[in-house]
Amino acid sequence: MIGLDVTGHTVEKLEDPFGLLSGERYEFFLELEVDEEDELYSEKGIGLRVLLGIEANESKILNYHFFEKGNDTVLDFALEDEEEEQVLQYCMEHIPA
Repeated sequence: MIGLDVTGHTVEKLEDPFGLLSGERYEFFLELEVDEEDELYSEKGIGLRVLLGIEANESKILNYHFFEKGNDTVLDFALEDEEEEQVLQYCMEHIPA
């Protein structure tokens, strides 16, 4: 387990100008603190981009990827089930009013 420690975030509600998608979509950029011993560690810092969908009182992560800050290089890592649940819970607690 990576042991995600979210230190900050930005969030934006995504608008669907054509009305093709049902529900709401939010894009989160989570700032993560990663232990130096972890294979995900980078001196530049690590972020997690999360696309969250909410429809009919059901919320789920539609897509996500880790990236290295500074150059936005996408990193090929996956969240474990427990981590994905932790990220979903964090995002749900920080949806703008």
